[in-house]
Amino acid sequence: MTINKTSQSLKPAVFAEALNLGRLSGVARDVLLILGGALLVGALAQLSIPIGPVPVTGQTLGVLLVGAALGAKRGATSLATYLVLGLAGVPWFANFTGGPAALLKPSFGFILGFVFVAALVGVGAERGWDRQLPTAFALYFGASVVLYVFGLTYLWAALAYAGKTLSLGTLLQVGLVPFIPGDLLKTAIAAGLSPLAWKLVNRG
Repeated sequence: MTINKTSQSLKPAVFAEALNLGRLSGVARDVLLILGGALLVGALAQLSIPIGPVPVTGQTLGVLLVGAALGAKRGATSLATYLVLGLAGVPWFANFTGGPAALLKPSFGFILGFVFVAALVGVGAERGWDRQLPTAFALYFGASVVLYVFGLTYLWAALAYAGKTLSLGTLLQVGLVPFIPGDLLKTAIAAGLSPLAWKLVNRG
């Protein structure tokens, strides 16, 4: 019985802990994972289609995968790093933009939400919800809903500050409805990749 408990405790909680990164120290490993996650989101941000005040990008897929792979603490830190360095001028927001002017963009609320969404997904992943397709899809779908709470709130406030106050219906038409098909696709991709990655690791 003791042996079973010990073996269970040795199982990796999240995917990143199952990776072999050589002889890196714990701190170096975490820094590499955190920066790697931020780079992934930055790369997917360049898959951008402008359709209004909020472009369609691949960022959400990256955020979901980073949160699941790194866990709550490292995932949130990775997306906070993405946010802070982007505001500092690293051009890895959508369309290779960066700098403090991003705060004035109506879409910036989604970037703020990335930090919380990565933490939320990380909590679920640490409980093993990313290892089976149904629970992974539910986890990622729920996290995407939370992201829109941040994104739509900021979008409304930014446009109101610019003198364009939107009704709830118009806000949803501008900041939610056009993105539903793409977000469902990204959720499905992330939900399919997570269990597959675990299966590959467990076979190795």
